[in-house]
Amino acid sequence: MARAGVRTLVLAALLCGPAIASAEPRCADRSEARKVYFGDLHIHTALSADAYVFGTRNLPDDAYRFARGEPIEAAALLSSDPARSVALARPLDFAAVTDHAEYLGSSALCTTEGSPRYDAELCRAYRGSGQGQTTMEAVVATVGRVLRGMNSETICGSDGSLCSGAAQEPWKLTRDSAARWDAPCEFTAFVAYEYSASPGNSKVHRNVIFRSQVALDLPISASDEPSAVDLWRRLRAECIDAGNGCDALAIPHNPNLSNGQMFALDYGGAVTPEAQAAVARLRAQIEPVVEMMQIKGDSECRNGLWEVAGGPDELCGFEKYRDRPAPPEDCREGTGTGALLGKGCISRLDFARYALIEGLRESERIGANPYKFGFIGSTDAHDGTAGDTDEWVHDGVQRPVRQVGFDRDNPGGLAAVWAEENTRAALFDALRRRETYATSGPRMVVRFFGGWDYPENTCASPGVATRGYAGGVPMGGDLPTRPAAAKAPVFVASALRDPGTQGHPGGLLQRLQVVKGWVGADGRFHQAVFDIAGDSASTAGVDPATCAPRGPGAQSLCATWRDPDFDPSRAAVYYVRALENPSCRFTTRTCRNLPPEQRPATCDHLPKTIQERAWTAPIWYEPDPAT
Repeated sequence: MARAGVRTLVLAALLCGPAIASAEPRCADRSEARKVYFGDLHIHTALSADAYVFGTRNLPDDAYRFARGEPIEAAALLSSDPARSVALARPLDFAAVTDHAEYLGSSALCTTEGSPRYDAELCRAYRGSGQGQTTMEAVVATVGRVLRGMNSETICGSDGSLCSGAAQEPWKLTRDSAARWDAPCEFTAFVAYEYSASPGNSKVHRNVIFRSQVALDLPISASDEPSAVDLWRRLRAECIDAGNGCDALAIPHNPNLSNGQMFALDYGGAVTPEAQAAVARLRAQIEPVVEMMQIKGDSECRNGLWEVAGGPDELCGFEKYRDRPAPPEDCREGTGTGALLGKGCISRLDFARYALIEGLRESERIGANPYKFGFIGSTDAHDGTAGDTDEWVHDGVQRPVRQVGFDRDNPGGLAAVWAEENTRAALFDALRRRETYATSGPRMVVRFFGGWDYPENTCASPGVATRGYAGGVPMGGDLPTRPAAAKAPVFVASALRDPGTQGHPGGLLQRLQVVKGWVGADGRFHQAVFDIAGDSASTAGVDPATCAPRGPGAQSLCATWRDPDFDPSRAAVYYVRALENPSCRFTTRTCRNLPPEQRPATCDHLPKTIQERAWTAPIWYEPDPAT
């Protein structure tokens, strides 16, 4: 396909696609026991400047088309790359296009023929940046040179008004595309964008998701508000409390690349405990979930970090983005910079598990928990391929070889949401109440409930979900006040394997674990991992030469578990990790299928297998202050 400017593609998009949906009805398949829906809340298209310079010309309509199971053309990054039609084997239930707010206007100026900056040297370089490159080094060099100047006075004018004015059209396209593709009860398309603050080349980005078609007149970018606290305040003032039906939440992503900055305590200048508590409550309201997994790695945990007690967790080495050639140094109490360039220290607050524990400590200090969040996964795909996470598809044949970050990236994760029905309102409300979980790509179905008196035979009884809701709280909730007679909380966890697709069955389940975190009397962060179902000593695996699975596994797992070390005087946080048997990592398939002369040098050093997993949103226990 000949490469066109974004404006030409925008006009085409406005003429195509389904009609704009009407008001959301109550769905015929609505379930008060809630159903799980799988989606991707982190997708980029040609409206994102970095995606554009890497050769992407797909637009939001294409991303939603792909999410619905229709084929689109994959980006050809190098001149030697063939263009390929790609499609999802399994459509998604929901999606959100989250193009970067920071370059919406400058990109439109550079690609709109006749604009005041269309013929500027930088704009000519921008339009040609994804064409004709023969090496990845050339592409990366062009990207760096072009993007550094996109928001300069040369493009945006002395007061920035050229860029803010030009951003109106792509933002309208984004909103209109979501409206066209939103089909209540069948598929949900959210209005969304990415806020991409990168202080000192540390990633402290967030995806902003709107509950309905009512959204901001223009996205609030990191250029407008470099501070996350100010972003939250403006979202509250200009959307949530504006009285016009607008509601929004923000989803932090890649804390693993933040050099400790994503979850560093920041109260926006508030000094007193009361003022800090107000900011903590605002953060918890606007950021109810965190992206645990995406193409740039896992953000759950890491072994050996400063002042983390409880011994190593054998599964914390999963998909670590910064481990090659060697793990970075520990930030300890401080923060660093440079993670986007592979530089700087790494902090325990780069990982969701330890941020949850930090939240317990802050709650005790100021009476509010700033890190009260659940988990989702997504992809961060920069070519519009929403939810393209199946490892067996990324084999170098069905999908083009990822030239950028081949030795570090993975296909990404999925967001799983428990909601009454597949509508914007129901899914958004589930995100807000944190009834969500993240997967590393598969579609296993996971439940997690907590209470004080679930019977030991809960798993053997029909209607586990009904009993779970009736006797306690689901993932994302707070345990109710402890009855005087209760010795410890009781949790119920269950998982069903991913059924896969025809010819590609999903992996069998290996085990379920409960992960517990708390602040010890010694002030250190404590963690404990409990195997509660399945076989932790399983020898099941995969033949790396053929990728054929071998050994036993489970179709489903369920357990009722009581905390054996419960201390009623100490706050704690619990979540479930569901694990599949090991399977072939996508790079193993790719390296096996490529001719020897085309194999990346890293093929001999990359992990051969991956143990896919899911992480549920936590359940929190807080001591009763009256006792």
